[in-house]
Amino acid sequence: MKTYHRLTCLALITGLCWNLASTRPADAAPPKAQKTQISRASREMASAAKRFLASLSEEERKAATFKMDSKERDQWYFIPDFAIKEDGGRTGLPMTKMSPQQKIFAVTLPATALSHRGYLEMNSIRALEQVLFELEGKDYRNPELYYVSIFGNPDPKGTWGWRFEGHHLSVNVTIVDGEKFSVTPSFFGSNPATVMQGPLKGVEVLKEEQQLALNLVKSFNPDQLAIATIDTAEVDKKLLAKSVIKEVLTTDDPVVDKGLVPHKGIQYADLDPKQQKMLLRLVNAYLGRFRPELLKGTRYLGNLRDGDHLYFAWSGGQARGQFHYYRIQSKVFLIEFANTQNDANHVHAVFREFDGDFGRDLLKEHYSKQHKK
Repeated sequence: MKTYHRLTCLALITGLCWNLASTRPADAAPPKAQKTQISRASREMASAAKRFLASLSEEERKAATFKMDSKERDQWYFIPDFAIKEDGGRTGLPMTKMSPQQKIFAVTLPATALSHRGYLEMNSIRALEQVLFELEGKDYRNPELYYVSIFGNPDPKGTWGWRFEGHHLSVNVTIVDGEKFSVTPSFFGSNPATVMQGPLKGVEVLKEEQQLALNLVKSFNPDQLAIATIDTAEVDKKLLAKSVIKEVLTTDDPVVDKGLVPHKGIQYADLDPKQQKMLLRLVNAYLGRFRPELLKGTRYLGNLRDGDHLYFAWSGGQARGQFHYYRIQSKVFLIEFANTQNDANHVHAVFREFDGDFGRDLLKEHYSKQHKK
């Protein structure tokens, strides 16, 4: 296998800055400028998808494309290919079977949806596959073993979706009528969480998602920590029988099992103002993986400012090198973060919605309106 120095360099030099607009009430119509930004994001995603598809042969296009209602759309995975046992494995067209030109077009699709920081994280996750290959020598550790899937017909005013996925990464975007977006499920993982040796020594891909949570927990007084702390041992035992992904409780199931994640932990209202800001900043680290124009077309309308109904739950130690898990949930979304493998140096972080994964609620509304016509 070739070394991927160019990919590694690209992942390290990509910019980090992004800005998010303040949110408005969910039922407020977006102003003209906001509509323009949403339209731009939709147009650029459709253009990138069409350019990618145009570069493919008929056989390649058949592997990369699916109907919008295909059962493959919610069959998502963040484990290595060899560990996928059901449904014939991961679908889509892998970069390993693409020409150099096609590979460039493939990564421009997530580039139209992710922020600078999100795109850096995506490519850094891919770059770490080379680190794992050098440590393990396994062929499935490959920075190009990532798949592109497009669902429906890419149209700047249409309803369609796409996925960019491989080990430790699953980016799923649904576009409805060119103006409403869903960005869940979204999974970013990192192994190692911090590179301990070699030319990438010190690189930490999901640093913000981990450090902000540690800072928040360390700010709790004893009473707050007691409320926030949960025990996941019993749930872990149940999951061991069904999945290799035991520490992220919702696993890669198509629909979140609400029974696994009851609203436990400390509520936003029980935090002091400084801690409330810390919690919102942590949530926005997950939203901030996506470009501002895209977020304005989601239910979040940009940066999350309202912490009502938020719960934060914690399990484990409070220092690096100690196993820990946290989750944040509202009535709408769920965030899970686990650092419980490889001596607490292997991170899984997922952002999901209870009813909106793969744009289910948006599509339900869309199709009900169509039937009324």
